[in-house]
Amino acid sequence: QVQLVESGGGLVQPGGSVRLSCVASGSIFSINDMGWYRQAPGKQRELVAVITSGGSSKYSDSVKGRFTISRDNAKNTVYLQMNSLNPEDTAVYYCNAVIMTRTNRLAVNYWGQGTQVTVAS
Repeated sequence: QVQLVESGGGLVQPGGSVRLSCVASGSIFSINDMGWYRQAPGKQRELVAVITSGGSSKYSDSVKGRFTISRDNAKNTVYLQMNSLNPEDTAVYYCNAVIMTRTNRLAVNYWGQGTQVTVAS
């Protein structure tokens, strides 16, 4: 009933930039926190950045100063602007959102399917 769909991944050169988008759709009553996680091969999934419905954000130390998370509440969309990319940023990036549906008004954690970002020359 609720879907998160990411877009914007791909191959980018070191030092380059890419912007990820994630749109939430379905029977949505409200969206609380939205965020981005990533999982590199052989590693655990880790938090990249999260943003509240009010616009407060926090970042992992590894991306602070290089990545910017933002959201458009009217479009149920969260973005991740990634600058100064390096090969260590290569991972599958997952969108995450805490969503209260119209049907049961329970806050549930939803995940997107992931989008690959590869940083290589």
